[in-house]
Amino acid sequence: MKKLIYGVLFTLIFSQAAVADDIKDAEKTLKGKLESVIIVLEKKGMDQQVKKREIVEIVTPIFNFSLMSKLTLGKKHWPSLTKVQKNKFIALFTKRLKDSYLDKMMLYTDEKIEYKESVQVGKKVQIPTILTSKDNKISMIYKLYKSKQGWRIYDIEIQGVSLISTYRSQFDEILRNKTVDDLLAKLERPKNK
Repeated sequence: MKKLIYGVLFTLIFSQAAVADDIKDAEKTLKGKLESVIIVLEKKGMDQQVKKREIVEIVTPIFNFSLMSKLTLGKKHWPSLTKVQKNKFIALFTKRLKDSYLDKMMLYTDEKIEYKESVQVGKKVQIPTILTSKDNKISMIYKLYKSKQGWRIYDIEIQGVSLISTYRSQFDEILRNKTVDDLLAKLERPKNK
């Protein structure tokens, strides 16, 4: 009986330590990337296009754009795409996400990032942050999972709204009445058209 109790206690302690390690690793990855982005944003006199290129180089490795693309179309639409359509969708959607992220980052003035307590949900980690400027607070939750390449972002919630869910709703509405090729054509057009 004692062996069983010790075994259970050891397993609980070990699993809690593994969870803590996962959370710390995920936090370290995200914080490192965000701090690097802020350093670039704070550089005075740097050309905007150069800043954008540097930011893309910093953040691209932490995002899993392929998975985000798949999750956005979901089980309802993703399986029906051909391989060519999937590759085209991933490329176009990745560009849309990067452009959107860059647009938001280029608005940076002197905001500060506050990290709240991270939460492990299954094998995934959610890292809540608050972006604070003089008059505004924006809550964001970065959702990460551990891949062979390290911790990767698969979704971001901004003010309680999931980026993936928002795009899924938009794309589902288009695909109810139109074809995948229509969706791809829409994604090829600039955002504001």
